[in-house]
Amino acid sequence: MSKNDVARRAREALLRLERQEQARAEARAVMDGVAETVALSRGRGAAFEQPAGRRARAQPLRRMTGLEWLMRKGRVTAAEAAAGERYGLAYRRTKLDPALPSTLEARPQGAFTNGPSLKHLVAHAQGTAQAQSLLAGYRRTLLMQQDLIAACDVICGEEKTPREAAGDRDGVRLEAVLKVALSILAAA
Repeated sequence: MSKNDVARRAREALLRLERQEQARAEARAVMDGVAETVALSRGRGAAFEQPAGRRARAQPLRRMTGLEWLMRKGRVTAAEAAAGERYGLAYRRTKLDPALPSTLEARPQGAFTNGPSLKHLVAHAQGTAQAQSLLAGYRRTLLMQQDLIAACDVICGEEKTPREAAGDRDGVRLEAVLKVALSILAAA
């Protein structure tokens, strides 16, 4: 083997080590950024689920919804959580963008128009109308009480934890109001 071959292999080995160290440094920076983001979110009241098992550190964290967090803490029953999930599904569906475009023609003509079909648009609009009707029924069940509706909107619909939605002190009050609302919805 010539001197040039040895020198070339040494440079390649050195470059490979530098790339590996750079990749490790980038991975550490990403892990630090994720840890900081999770810590800040936890500080604001968000709840995260840590996977269990041997490779738990390699698994991603999963943000828990407000209902999941309350269920895990034993603060709502399964029936109340199911009622909250139904409310949340209807709430989120009604918050979608308008289903029908604002034009007289449902499918504008042109060379680059390949949007959803008219059948899909009508089905989406019908689903949204049905969700709006369900949500109105749930709100009537809550006797149109604004505190009960607001608690369901933020915890069930927007999927925030009570502390995340209202802070430390008011989070306890919000949780109590939500408990009453979910009891009413579950009994209906």
